[in-house]
Amino acid sequence: MKDNRLHSILELTNAINANLAIEQLYRIFSFILKEQLYFTRFALLSKQDEWEIVTKSGFKNKWDANELSQELERFKEITLVASSNHPALQDFQAVIPIHHQDKPLAFLLISTNQKTETLTADHFSFARTLANIICVALENRNLSAKNDIKEHISKELELASEMQKLLFPQDLPSNKKMDISGRYIPRHAVSGDFYDFIPLGDEEYIICIGDVSGKSITAALLMANFQATIRTLFKYQRFELAFLMEELNKLVMKNAKGEKFITFFIAHYNAYTRQLQYVNAGHNQPFILSGKSTTLLTEGCIGLGMLDELPYVQVGQLQLQAKSTLVLYTDGVVELENEKGTQFGVDQLVKQVRSFASLKMEDMNDIIFSKLDAWKGSLPYVDDTAIFSCKFF
Repeated sequence: MKDNRLHSILELTNAINANLAIEQLYRIFSFILKEQLYFTRFALLSKQDEWEIVTKSGFKNKWDANELSQELERFKEITLVASSNHPALQDFQAVIPIHHQDKPLAFLLISTNQKTETLTADHFSFARTLANIICVALENRNLSAKNDIKEHISKELELASEMQKLLFPQDLPSNKKMDISGRYIPRHAVSGDFYDFIPLGDEEYIICIGDVSGKSITAALLMANFQATIRTLFKYQRFELAFLMEELNKLVMKNAKGEKFITFFIAHYNAYTRQLQYVNAGHNQPFILSGKSTTLLTEGCIGLGMLDELPYVQVGQLQLQAKSTLVLYTDGVVELENEKGTQFGVDQLVKQVRSFASLKMEDMNDIIFSKLDAWKGSLPYVDDTAIFSCKFF
């Protein structure tokens, strides 16, 4: 008898290692219960997402597995069922619970009609061993499936991240007219932040930055659609900034249905006249350094998608001096906290820009990010973080 049972355990574990279908494992399990333990009636309840009867034999009644599990949860040890008010248990002689860390994983209900065989502790012990093996195999299969899903999602996010990188401008100008550079660190694989530079001919340019509320794939998709729309609009015609903001607000309301909004800054720069027009839609205030002066760009409107219609749109206008530096950024920069809980802040960002504005913008951005790294210490970046710097000669 002992050799037969060892052989049965070996057969079952070999089937598991061979990665046979779970239905085949149930058939082997059922065969052992019938032929070696003489159980003529049995049912194995297992908890997946919900309780279900995964295999059974000897009865046709259909029981609600979740309801039955509530009755069975009171059984902590192998128990002979002499009588029960639950009709399902009246079909069986014993309940064998399978627990892990005091949580029920499965219940094996068993019974026999063989008068020559009696249910012994040895029967129960072996049946519980088999049920444990089956439950562990099923749990491992489920974990493996979940890991496969996670791996698939990870690959999809990796692809989405690579595609999103292509949306950021790749060839930013560094010439006699201007020097422009951007850098960002996404909090997750995909980002809800963006910046862009759109030439409108030889002398006019659109410079913008945005941030979608919330950090999710939905936010990243909304931002990608928003950015693509802006590029498409300016490809075919020019727009007054106030009118553009009203149209973009309608777009965000339509796509986000009021569940998300976008803070956004857009500037229209004419290199010939050195005139800069801009609208700040609730975004962190960009600033311009010119000589010893610092100008915050505050004119604009509320964030896009907050209301069905913008109550007002104010267009700011500046005449830029030679060697002025414009810095756009997202909240991940100034709200970055150190280990004491102190934020990096706008004043410190202005101070760093003023210290290194004589360098190329790419080098200045690298230094600022090194300052951010030093500021946060061992803490992670908790938000998407972007800086977009422009020097006008």
